[in-house]
Order: sequence, then structure tokens, then C-alpha cells
Amino acid sequence: MEPILNVKNLTMNFGGLKALDDITLAVEKGQIAALIGPNGAGKTTFFNCITGIYEPTEGNVKITPPGKPTQKLQGLKTNLVTEKGLARTFQNIRLFEGMTVLENVMIGRHCRLKSGIIGAMLKPSSQKKEEKQAVVDSYEILEKIGLAQYVNEMAVNLPYGAQRRLEIARALATEPFLLLLDEPAAGMNPQETKELDDLIIWLRDNEDLSILLIEHDMKLVMSLSDNIHVVDYGRKIAEGTPEEIKSNPDVIKAYLGDESEDA
Repeated sequence: MEPILNVKNLTMNFGGLKALDDITLAVEKGQIAALIGPNGAGKTTFFNCITGIYEPTEGNVKITPPGKPTQKLQGLKTNLVTEKGLARTFQNIRLFEGMTVLENVMIGRHCRLKSGIIGAMLKPSSQKKEEKQAVVDSYEILEKIGLAQYVNEMAVNLPYGAQRRLEIARALATEPFLLLLDEPAAGMNPQETKELDDLIIWLRDNEDLSILLIEHDMKLVMSLSDNIHVVDYGRKIAEGTPEEIKSNPDVIKAYLGDESEDA
């Protein structure tokens, strides 16, 4: 069976800087995978390349959505990648602060609505029915994420941990099969991190999602991940289970440095 995400020889150059260097990585259906590495290792650049924000210099990005044929992603714009079934959150929260919690999730539903610009202008009965259904669907997502109590609250007024969860809710509204989380626990307190841990597992088990996350919280990574990919200076240096990664000398060196190199 083909991986749902299959990235081969991905390279990204910014002028003379090679931000990604020949990275090959796969995510299997139903898997929680992690992409880890020191600051500046190229993790977010990797996400940007597979979601259409950057066009990679070299390499192939293919997806095999459940029940569908394998498709190429490179060269597609971000909105088309989303329509294909990849959704992501960002390292820095990107909510529509002047909109309500419900409206933020409804924005995510946009790519699944059938009515175009003409429909939005004329407001036929089918358009109104679709809009009502989008409200219902968005509220159901908030219930699943545990944010229903904030439904009419302005997004900017939410506690920090709830804002992180709202980003996930908006991503879920696009109906993805693969969810990409960029440092979802950043800035969270221990209780919020524990709730996030439980939420990610619940999403995998109950929403038929596969998940690839970037995260610096190693306790979270080790407790959640089925498979871990490690990058350093744009190159992939290790892959394996949490137990294998913990004892990998290349990973230890990347995070802690090599004492033999000290003056």
C-alpha cells in the first residue's frame, strides 16, 4: 500500500543557501509522525514546500488519499493543496482575530462549498441551504475540539491554548486526510499540553486522520509518535521509533553537540 504522503529527494534552495537537502520522508495511513530537529533545521520550510507556499527546487511530493489514486502536489497553489486533503496549522497563530470563533471555522469550510461568486451574489435557495449546513458543520467541529462554549466569542479574546485548538478546528473544517501541525504545543502550559496530546490521539482514532507534526516538546513527541524523522541543517539524519531515536548518536549530537569538538 502506498504511503498517504510520499516525499522524495526534496531540496529547497534560497539563493546560495540550501534550506532542505535531498529529504525523503513518508507518512503511512493512520500514523502520527513527527519531524524534529534543532532551530533552523528546515522543518517549517519542509511544511511550506509540501503545502504550496514554496515551490521546491528539486524533488517529488506525492499523496495517495484513502480510496483515491496517487497524485503529485508540487507546483500546486496552496488552496489546491488544501482541496486535495492536506491541512495545516502555523508556528505563529494565524487566526482572524476580528471574527468570532464560529466564523473562523466557517472560513475553513470555504474550500468544500459548491457555490461560487455568482451564487454568493444572488443567494439562491441552494446557497442559503449550503450556508446553514456550513454553520452546523462548523459548530459540530467546535464541539469535538472542546470549544463550543466560545462559539460567539471573538477569536482574539480566547485563552492562548484555546486559540491553538481553534487553529486545529479551522484546519479540520477543510476535511483533510492528513493534518500538519507546526509546533502546536508552543507556549502552552503543562495542562494545555496534556489536553493537546489527548486531542491529537483522539483525532487520529476517531476522525480517520493521519498526522505529521513539528514539535520541540520532546515529551509530547515521544509519547505521541509512531515514527520520528530528524533533520539537521536541512538534511535528514535519522528515522525510527521513539525508542530508536532516543538512543541514536547522530540525534544526540545534533541536539547536544559533540563534546570532542569543544576547544
